[in-house]
This record gives sequence, structure tokens and C-alpha cells, in this order.
Amino acid sequence: MPLYKDQELKIYNSLSGEKETFKSLTEGYVGMYVCGPTVYSNVHLGNCRTFISFDLVFRYLKHLGYKVRYVRNITDAGHLENDAETGEDRIAKKARLEEIEPMEVVQKYTVDFHTILQKFNNLPPSIEPTATGHIVEQIETIKEIIDNGFAYVANGSVYFDVVKYNQSNNYGILSGRKLEDMIANTRELTAQDDKKNPQDFALWKKAEPQHIMRWPSPWSDGFPGWHLECTVMSSKYLGEEFDIHGGGMDLKFPHHECEIAQGQAANGKNPVNYWMHANMLTLNGKKMAKSTGNNILPSDLFSGENDVLSKSFSPSVARFFMLQANYRSVLDFSDDALIAAEKGFHKLIDAIALAPKLPISKSSSFDVKAWKQKCYDAMNDDFNSPVLIAQFFEAIKQINAINAKKATITADDLQELQETLKTFTFDVLGLEATTALESNNQDSERLSNVVELLIDLRANARLNRDFATSDKIRDELAKNNIELKDGKEGTSFSL
Repeated sequence: MPLYKDQELKIYNSLSGEKETFKSLTEGYVGMYVCGPTVYSNVHLGNCRTFISFDLVFRYLKHLGYKVRYVRNITDAGHLENDAETGEDRIAKKARLEEIEPMEVVQKYTVDFHTILQKFNNLPPSIEPTATGHIVEQIETIKEIIDNGFAYVANGSVYFDVVKYNQSNNYGILSGRKLEDMIANTRELTAQDDKKNPQDFALWKKAEPQHIMRWPSPWSDGFPGWHLECTVMSSKYLGEEFDIHGGGMDLKFPHHECEIAQGQAANGKNPVNYWMHANMLTLNGKKMAKSTGNNILPSDLFSGENDVLSKSFSPSVARFFMLQANYRSVLDFSDDALIAAEKGFHKLIDAIALAPKLPISKSSSFDVKAWKQKCYDAMNDDFNSPVLIAQFFEAIKQINAINAKKATITADDLQELQETLKTFTFDVLGLEATTALESNNQDSERLSNVVELLIDLRANARLNRDFATSDKIRDELAKNNIELKDGKEGTSFSL
């Protein structure tokens, strides 16, 4: 029997502002759509946090036994600068600056995106469609919205009529904004504007002569609006109604709000049951963003070549750092926080390696089954990875106590403890032991070199009858659990 039948998963639904018990539209199956990157530059750590968050959701749903179709798009056209209705396409601008074809820009940064997420051990989505690969479907959806009376053509462009839509629906249902307030806080339209209302948004934009990314349509040679692609691709691969839609908190308005409106206008259905939004990764207290330059690239993190960092960090340490905060919480990036996360990560991997060597007893002083359910309770509470990690450290404490013979465990309980710890660490959180072990080996080699140096200094002190220094070296090492053993062939040590 699949685990989801025994576990009650609750998801914070941005639509209701509450945690709701998850129930998929079709039993045993989950359709999940996540807004992917606009591929005009290298993916930064703030982006990575969002995709790691939804990788956690994907992994846990699969662990519970659901068959998940995870769709994550690639935006390779239509996303204008500053998320505006006018201006230059981000990809086209990059192509112009680098004097290359727009699709060269797309290819270069899509490859970078995949490479980085692979290093973070993200699972690939089930389907990864592109905006340019679905121009025909976007045109057909625009026709449907026009036929249903919620869009109009103006000078070769097509705009969604927000005021008309709001007469029978609720534009602002996701973000909690009221159309009347939005109208009151916007400037009046000028004679040059093609839109009827300031809040109307583009479904299709007529291309200016200099706009190099353009396609033929019944209305003009142009390009689709940014919001439309997600409505089209999610409905094509997941249906007009599906279970989960995810993305960054900054996409809630207007992008996701527009998606709801487009879905309702096209087919009269609320497209998504559970809206999930991942919060920001900040740097210097400000949102990481490509457009502002306030960001750190993953390559900087892995190499340590950044003024913010004192050293390099492995992808799994960075992933562990991000998962120490709930996906809905703001997480501030700092060197100190990463160093602390690295220590915690190594403790976890060391405990997993130590567990098979623990002494077996006839009884257990640790209630493994209760601890295991607490792990599930954490993940069932809106994928609460920091609480899950806190349960890891409870297990680490017990493992060290059993190893020191201050606690006991039976063979069956030990097997269940090991399996649960490994499953949640590697399969659910997506951490990798190899990077930690490699790092541990490097640290162990450095430590051995330092201890050997101290042994030589101690030997010289003893030759000079400086027993105070000799004893101090021995005692200080002992305080750090490094025991020196003097023998006929010299001094050895054990950690």
C-alpha cells in the first residue's frame, strides 16, 4: 500500500492563505507545474533555492508513492525587461549585446541551468517545454479568450480585458489585491497606449521593426505575452485543472494572477488547486536578482572566488544550508551560515557512516518508530525540512550515545533507524554523501599533518627537557579527543 494512504500531507495554499490537506484530483497521481527560468544569463543562487525547494516537493511526493508528472518550463521568448509590457526582450537584448543569435543565448544559459541543478542533485522534471516550442498553442488559446469576450485586438496587439473579466470573476484572488485599488493607484492612459485599461496585459504583442524575435499570427508579426506561455504549457501537459503550481514569491503578482485569469477566461475553470510560493534568498538583506547585480553565482560558491566567501563549499553543503529554512521563509546568505551548515552536514554523514558499526543490545532505549513518525510529521507539515533536520540531529545524538555505550538499540531498531535516516537524507532531501566524505577525507588529511607537526614539536621539547611544553601539547590534544601514544618506535595518535 502506498505511503500516501497512511500519511496526511498538508500544503500551505497561497490561494486560501492556509495549510490544507492535500488531495490529488486523481488518486495516486499528481500534476505539478513550476515556473522555470528565463534563460538570458547564468542561474544565480536565489533561483537555485526556488528549484531546490520544488525538487524537495517532487521527491517527497514520489516517496509517498504518487506518480508525479512534474512540468517546468523554459522561458525563451516574450519576457521583457523589468517584467514590463513594453521594452526589449531580455534574450534579444543579450543576443544584441553579444552579437549572436537569440537561440545561441538560449542554448548557452539553458545548458548552464541544467549543469548547475545537476550539481545540486536536482531530479530533472518529467517534461521541460519551451515558450518558442508552443507558439501555435499560444495563438489558439488567444483565439479562445477573444471568442469568450475577455480579450481585444488593438493595433496588431492583443490585450486581456481585466475590467471585463473582473465583472464575473475575481482578478486579485491570489494576491489579495482589489482591482479598484489598482486602478486608483495607476496613471491614466495616454493617447499612445493601445490598452483600454492600465491593468490590461498583453497576450500578443506586435513586434516593432527592430524586434528580432517574432512570429506570424492572425493579428500581426509579433510575440506572445510572458504570462500566456505558462497557461498554455501547463494545460497542455497537465490538463485544464491540475494539482500544484509552484514558483518564486515574486511571481505571485502579476504572473500567477494572470495565469488564473487566462485559465478561467479560456475554459471557465480554476486551473490550479494548490498554489505554492518559495521565498527569497537574500544577500546583504536584499533580494538576490540578476537585474540588480546583487547575487552570487553557484560557480562562485563552489570555487570560493567571491569576496563574501572565506572558502569554497560543496553543492550538498549549499543544498543543506537552504533546506535548513522552510521554503516559505526568507533565508539570508552568509559565509558564517554556510560554515555552520557544513559542520552540521558532516555530522550527519559521519553518523550515517557510524550507524552500521553500533553495538547491538537486547532492548532499545531509543523509540525509533516514534522518531520515524516525527520525520514524516515534519514533511507532512508543508514540507518542513528544518524540523526534519532537527530530527536528524536527535538521531545523531542517539547514535553517538549508543556508540559510547550510554544508550542501547536492538538489531531491528538499528536497521529501521539506518534505513529511515538514509531515505530522508538522500532520497527526500537529495543530499549526497560523496561530497561530504571527500571533504572529510581532505579535512582528515589536513588534521593529520597538523598533529604530526605538534608531535615533532613535542619531541623536540622533550629532548630539551621542556616538559611543561611537552605536557601542554599532549593535554591540549587530549581535550580535543586526540590521544597520543608513546612507544619504542615513536609517538602515534588516534582520533
